[in-house]
Amino acid sequence: QVHTVESGGGLVQAGGSLRLSCAASGLTFSIYAMGWFRQAPGKEREFVASVSSSGPIKRYVDSVKGRFTISRDNDKNMVYLQMNDLKPEDTAVYYCNYLIAGTTSGPFDSWGQGTQVTVSS
Repeated sequence: QVHTVESGGGLVQAGGSLRLSCAASGLTFSIYAMGWFRQAPGKEREFVASVSSSGPIKRYVDSVKGRFTISRDNDKNMVYLQMNDLKPEDTAVYYCNYLIAGTTSGPFDSWGQGTQVTVSS
């Protein structure tokens, strides 16, 4: 079973930055696209960003384009999300998961505990 551990969240003022990390195990990491998702209180989980298996293709939800950057290290089975110019609406629990290639969907058979990001105004 795929297991992910997200870290790096915290409380930050608007305009600040955070770098999230996700350690994945239980899969052949280098052959899967990976994605970041977030869930705000009272809302459904939403796609934030994805990166292709070898890294060159990246996608972002419109609301984070130009502010967030996704990256990965296949040697370490890690995926990262650099978040700059954070806004209060970015407040959510952030999760990572593996994806079906070329999509923003996945089997989603399990989720990690996530990491809380809180942006104060």
